[in-house]
Amino acid sequence: MTDAESARSLLSAGAVRERAHEMLAVALDGGLTDWRVDLDRLPATADIVAGVIRTQYPTLKVPFHARWRHFVVGGRDLWAEMAATAAWPDAKARARAAFDLAITSVLLDAGAGPAWRFLDAPTCTETRRSEGLGVASLRLFQSGALSAGDDPWRADGLIGLTAQALADAFQVSETNPLVGLEGRAALLRRLGKAVGRPGDLFDRIDARAINNRLPAPIILEVLLEALGPIWENRLGLGGVPLGDTWRHPAIKRDDATDGLVPIHKLSQWLAYSLIEPLEEAGIHVFGLDGLTGLAEYRNGGLFIDDGVLVLKDPADMARTHAVSDPLVVGWRSLTVALLDRIAPLVRERLGVAEADFPLARVLEGGTWAAGRVLARDRRDGGGPPLTITSDGTVF
Repeated sequence: MTDAESARSLLSAGAVRERAHEMLAVALDGGLTDWRVDLDRLPATADIVAGVIRTQYPTLKVPFHARWRHFVVGGRDLWAEMAATAAWPDAKARARAAFDLAITSVLLDAGAGPAWRFLDAPTCTETRRSEGLGVASLRLFQSGALSAGDDPWRADGLIGLTAQALADAFQVSETNPLVGLEGRAALLRRLGKAVGRPGDLFDRIDARAINNRLPAPIILEVLLEALGPIWENRLGLGGVPLGDTWRHPAIKRDDATDGLVPIHKLSQWLAYSLIEPLEEAGIHVFGLDGLTGLAEYRNGGLFIDDGVLVLKDPADMARTHAVSDPLVVGWRSLTVALLDRIAPLVRERLGVAEADFPLARVLEGGTWAAGRVLARDRRDGGGPPLTITSDGTVF
């Protein structure tokens, strides 16, 4: 196998899951220097998650974990309001616009930091963190600032996006700082250079459907191939960019992928977020659990805050870590594996079947929400349990 072929073997949800469970096995054998795993705590954590789901969704009608949830503010569906005024010629044109919005919005969604807020004038609502970034990015798209032509609701002008334009749209100031502002703007410029218009990825994915049926992991594979060049200062192998892939000594292979841990968090969340536009365009997406859980600080924080994941050196809680540190790579990879472990426990407590309650619902209902609840209980401001240096493209 060539290095390029080895690299491509890491660009899938299956690779993320395989190596995450390998990381968990090493941890359970005591082989990680940073983390200890207490699986005896997992049932109690599942109780918390199931309780949060029942509180938020008493009928258990939980939507998928997707960006579209953050476009609903004060009972108003802001995307639906926009779409109702559009004049797209057909369902595919609408899907391309939805892809434009979802892709740019998700890529702008890495952690905002504890101080940033967004005041949305039309809804008279102040939001923060992911919700705030969602509304701010929707208003940015709606303004036409991402368009290169007369049609404002398309994102074919990303190459010209400046950090100042993004700062203005996101209401950034000395008293309202946004973490990784330049990194976010640069990421969208690289996106424009790599794909032109993000909405055109709809056609690439549509072409992979057979009889209007599409396995969910295919969405991720198309995204990882198309978006690979946009990630700066990341690992590559055989000329193939590896995106959200990092080194960890616990993962052993006898080929060029030795020590490499794929995670692909933003790309997987984006894959989840593209399911609804695809379905609305008449493409049935199946096999959702072929995608993995998301290795971000809400899901990962849930397991730390409830004692499933324990740092061997408590002093690491007070230290600042880089995203490439083995401690952080291990945390994120373990989070993916533990989400697979907790999902059936949550379904058991809710009395639902896997087919009716895929991982995308467990996340939304769910582990992400429960992670936020525990964070608020344990820390002022509800921030993550670990301090991570971010450039605005990972967390």
